[in-house]
Amino acid sequence: MNLGTFLGERRAVSPVIGVVLMVAITVVLAAVIGTFVLGLGDQVSESAPQAQFSFEFNGSTGLNVTHEGGDAVRADELNVSSSVSIGISSDGASYGDPNGVGALDDADPTSAGLTETNAFASGTTVDAGTTIYVATSETFVGTTVRVVWSSPNSDVTATVARWEH
Repeated sequence: MNLGTFLGERRAVSPVIGVVLMVAITVVLAAVIGTFVLGLGDQVSESAPQAQFSFEFNGSTGLNVTHEGGDAVRADELNVSSSVSIGISSDGASYGDPNGVGALDDADPTSAGLTETNAFASGTTVDAGTTIYVATSETFVGTTVRVVWSSPNSDVTATVARWEH
């Protein structure tokens, strides 16, 4: 065996490794760019907040929904929905009657029968300890009440809490 030829050889597998790395980088860049070009990039980071709500039934026509912990959520991103007509209040005073869906942050609270003092003001954050007062002129017996989060950037919604009676 000619040891001089073996030791004198300077070529190695670096060109092959270089080509493999270039192909891998190209594939990754194409995937990232394709995701954003197709509009999927906005939806990747858009997920429902992780918040815990408790429900306290106050007779047949009253329900207190309290944020117990987790992510704080802007009031304008939350709705309370029910199969019966409900009203929402931030202080337990007078309630609007938005026919089964109560927007916490009504742009014009007086249109829903609310006053500025008991509607959740624009930009209000619902965080731990915040109570949403829900009332109906009917009864909550046999109904389901949901706290629904709506994305401000798209039509994505998710139920973050659910109560059945």
